[in-house]
Amino acid sequence: MVTDPIADFLTRIRNASSAGHRVVEIPASNVKKEITKILFDQGYILSYKFEDTSAQGSIKIALKYDAVTKEPIIRKIERVSKPGLRKYSGKGDLPRVLNGLGIAVVSTSHGVMTSKQARKENVGGEVLCYVY
Repeated sequence: MVTDPIADFLTRIRNASSAGHRVVEIPASNVKKEITKILFDQGYILSYKFEDTSAQGSIKIALKYDAVTKEPIIRKIERVSKPGLRKYSGKGDLPRVLNGLGIAVVSTSHGVMTSKQARKENVGGEVLCYVY
């Protein structure tokens, strides 16, 4: 049994991209679906597909690689807020990753979004992960 499903989700993406896999399949949940949509909208993954074949369902993610160097687009994906130590940021001190080149995924009262979107909507929340 997995105690931190978001960390498991991020680890599966990290391992698949470092191994050079084209597609990774992950058990689905609502938060994972939202994070997947954000990764697609920000250009970190090629495509995704939600499948409801089992009771829980799954997410198939097509990973994105550089056309010339064949290196993964996701250089680093790391969990920030953990079950043992939650990290919250107010609307005024939301993190900027690599001076705006990366994204921070934040769970707010308005849903899961990037820190840039949270700044526009003037809300804070739990910082889930950094991606760059």
